Amino acid sequence: MEQAVKKEEPKTVTDYARAIFKGAFLPIAVFLNRLGIKPNTITILGLVGHVGGAVLAALGYMTWAGLLLLVMAPFDFLDGTMARLRGESSNFGAFVDSVTDRYSEFFILGGLLVYFLEHANREGAMLVYLAAAGSLLVSYIRGRAEALGYDAKIGILSRLERYIVLIPGLVFNIPVAALWVIAVLSNVTAVQRILHVRRQAHAARTN
Repeated sequence: MEQAVKKEEPKTVTDYARAIFKGAFLPIAVFLNRLGIKPNTITILGLVGHVGGAVLAALGYMTWAGLLLLVMAPFDFLDGTMARLRGESSNFGAFVDSVTDRYSEFFILGGLLVYFLEHANREGAMLVYLAAAGSLLVSYIRGRAEALGYDAKIGILSRLERYIVLIPGLVFNIPVAALWVIAVLSNVTAVQRILHVRRQAHAARTN
């Protein structure tokens, strides 16, 4: 079996965002822990909030859906911070968090799909499909690569960047424009990661 070349993982937008907002979220995480709220509760609340956003999007209330997602965004940082403060960080917790993130994203895309189908908007429906496929591949490629010992933490449109595009698209009621960006660039990101893993595999064979 080929051995991957180990390199320091490149920093992503998510890493930089966590570093920037760490000071803001830390006191909130401490406060929530003192109230006895568990990190898993925050994770579930975030998921429920996304379901609410999906319902709003399906009903055509795009601006409200975007605003709700904006409110839910910090939950993605808070649950992990709370778990670390409690000394309860674990691989399984990280696994559950990642799976919940995927469900949250697909709920929102599902809400948009329902809306576009109700309005016979074929362009919108196809863009939701392409955005979902790209988002899934971006996550799958990284997970599969890391399971084989490769690094795939690169690309121009990981989950945080997708939300940076999607939330304003909903708030300003231009979901189709946002979906065009996500549909194209998420699949570009998938290709970037495939090529990145390929280079590592080739480098491993020559060493």
